Amino acid sequence: MYYLGIICLLFFSYLSGAHSYIVTVDAHAEECFFEKVEAGTKLGLTFQIAEGGFLDIDVRILGPDGKVIYEEERQTSGKYSFAASYPGVYTFCFSNKMSTMTPKVVMFDVAVGEPPKPEGAEGHSANKLEEMIRELSASLTAVKQEQEYMQVRDKIHRAINENTNSRVVAWSFFEAIILCAMTVGQVFYLKRFFEVRRVV
Repeated sequence: MYYLGIICLLFFSYLSGAHSYIVTVDAHAEECFFEKVEAGTKLGLTFQIAEGGFLDIDVRILGPDGKVIYEEERQTSGKYSFAASYPGVYTFCFSNKMSTMTPKVVMFDVAVGEPPKPEGAEGHSANKLEEMIRELSASLTAVKQEQEYMQVRDKIHRAINENTNSRVVAWSFFEAIILCAMTVGQVFYLKRFFEVRRVV
């Protein structure tokens, strides 16, 4: 029972390293988020654009020294992971400066691993147990991120379908009105055409 409690505590401590966010980035704006970690800590970024324009955004990851670690432009979704080379604050930025008027809704996860432990700090069995828990946590995080990705895609496709249906209905009403107007016009024209005009 004691070991089960330790396993659960370690497991949830690993799970708590993944942070999920949903943020709206206005046009001509940039939103940045920060994580302070030790050297050797594994970091991961997964993002997906949920709403806005062409569903694209610029992404940058900066190190504590201000150097660009990762940079992509006009991305709809993506995943990137790396190990921190230096201790300090790492910056994750989403830029919508290329958009003229459309805000973008970004859903993203920042996964922060455990900092590396000095060698010989714990026994071999404890390290093996932690490694197994870490792998299980990474697998569950990947499943969670995939589920969130599928939910966002489902939301996007549903919005597209509803928009298309609304346009089809509006176009059908417009066609019906045009057909009625043309029918009335033709009847009126034919009536006038075949009307017998009496010469006084």
